[in-house]
Amino acid sequence: MGGREGGTVKVLVTGSDGFLGRHAMRTFLQLGHDVQGVDIQSGTDCRDVFASDTYFDIVLHFAAIVGGRATIDGNPLAVAQTIALDVALFNYAERVRPGHVIYPSSSAAYPVSLQTREHHTHLQEDHINLQKPELPDAMYGWVKLTGEQMASRCSAPVTCLRPMSGYGSDQDTTYPFGAFRARALSREDPFVIWGDGTQVRDWIHVDDIMEAILSLITSGFTGPINIGTGMATDFLKLSELFTSRSGYSPSIQTLPDKPTGVHYRVANVDKLHDFYIPRISIEEGIERAMR
Repeated sequence: MGGREGGTVKVLVTGSDGFLGRHAMRTFLQLGHDVQGVDIQSGTDCRDVFASDTYFDIVLHFAAIVGGRATIDGNPLAVAQTIALDVALFNYAERVRPGHVIYPSSSAAYPVSLQTREHHTHLQEDHINLQKPELPDAMYGWVKLTGEQMASRCSAPVTCLRPMSGYGSDQDTTYPFGAFRARALSREDPFVIWGDGTQVRDWIHVDDIMEAILSLITSGFTGPINIGTGMATDFLKLSELFTSRSGYSPSIQTLPDKPTGVHYRVANVDKLHDFYIPRISIEEGIERAMR
């Protein structure tokens, strides 16, 4: 992971105040790299950086407009503005040719037809055909499919990540893991779950996401790749793990009218295992979050 002409590795992290961005900043700073973070919340628009010709060895583009399922379903036009950030990224990458671009796409880009209660499968990378895209999950899925279309046409090396349900101890409560953590810490009773609780996700710890990114950069891999564990956990089981760790047994209140997204989303991780095998189970991740 050397820099240009063997010098210091220059890293750009957009969306550096967000969940994944914060962890990327920490990861690459700990490795001793020269890291620049950019976030609109801190007063700098990533599009201003992308308008320059500043070279970076690694660009990690986490800047996006998203805020959990409520925003994805409730404010799709706000989510769509992310496309402008991605256009700026790929125009920059085509012009400046950074050493390696990490573009976080999303598991939302996968066809919803493969993620229903009646018909589901472990999602594999070739289930997305950019020449003949199928209906993805909401506007956010279309945004990420558009980003992958741009990535496929960019002459700079780009790795498109398709993370499953990333989580960590510092995730905010607009996401299920953060919300469940807060409820368990408060020992809420009843314990509220959006949907009927049977919806299934593949929970991948943020530390494993960062380690996978490092492995992919080191290998020079480009192309799309799932970032997940391949393990299925439904929301009822997740609530049980949290409340058991908190030492209480509340009643469960499901809210079927709340937005939940697709029913079953779990990764096929065969390709990922060529580079990295996640180490942190959902049980260990909950233990870390609750300590």
